[in-house]
Amino acid sequence: MRRTDLCKPFFLAAALGVTGAAPAAAESVARIEKRDDFVSLVSGRALTRFGISLTVTPDGAIEGRAFGRKVTGAWRWDGGFFCRDLAFGDEPLEPNCQVVERRGETLRFIADRGAGEHADLRLR
Repeated sequence: MRRTDLCKPFFLAAALGVTGAAPAAAESVARIEKRDDFVSLVSGRALTRFGISLTVTPDGAIEGRAFGRKVTGAWRWDGGFFCRDLAFGDEPLEPNCQVVERRGETLRFIADRGAGEHADLRLR
């Protein structure tokens, strides 16, 4: 997977290829392995980082904006992975299944079933 595929919208780590700041050492890291746990974290909240604000709904929709462009898509939970299909403006992205970890109020999405690049998005 190309870095730009991960960086654009949902988990877009910003069409810029940067990762979030490291969490404080005292923050514990917990992998989210169940759909219900993930939904309880994101329901009614936005996932944000500089230039990005996304909503992930319990019914499988993704919407928001990233760097002035509309983000739309769908997601599903598959065997402990967050799997998403997205479009960044008119540009479709490759589908990707990702590990999700919680670090305090930050969710880390790690592409390619945990073997790829990561993007940190803050829960707001």
